[in-house]
Amino acid sequence: MERISKDKYYLSIAKTVAARGTCLRRKFGAIIVRDDVIVSTGYAGAPRGRENCCDLNYCLRENLGVPRGERYELCRSVHAEANAIIAAPRDLMLGAVLYLACADPKTGEVIGGTCSCQMCKKLIINAGIEEVIVLEDDGNYTVFAVNDWVIDDDSLGKMGY
Repeated sequence: MERISKDKYYLSIAKTVAARGTCLRRKFGAIIVRDDVIVSTGYAGAPRGRENCCDLNYCLRENLGVPRGERYELCRSVHAEANAIIAAPRDLMLGAVLYLACADPKTGEVIGGTCSCQMCKKLIINAGIEEVIVLEDDGNYTVFAVNDWVIDDDSLGKMGY
């Protein structure tokens, strides 16, 4: 019997966490892992006590035709990475890996070619996380060295939800 790699194992958990998301555009799930221990999880959803987009059946950014990666101040959700960071003690994030998965809310299919948005990249940098590993499909993933985002300021404007 062949075991899956730890990266694929953690990405499968991130994909499961994404299924809990409440966003109508994309379901993201994030988990933070350090020393082979899951420190925290997070999914995209409205702040506690507020109604979720899936409950309202309404997404302002979608209705306004806002392209991916723009106008996040209009987004009702707290992003998965931000929720995972909020729930984790900083000392356990230093040197950690954040695993990120994105799924289509209608089909549950993995959506590749994504990465953290500019706002979340800044949170990840400040949290002390070293790597972000993003699920591309059920067999492949991309590894991002967070230090590259620090060195290349332009990277903070590239890619996103």
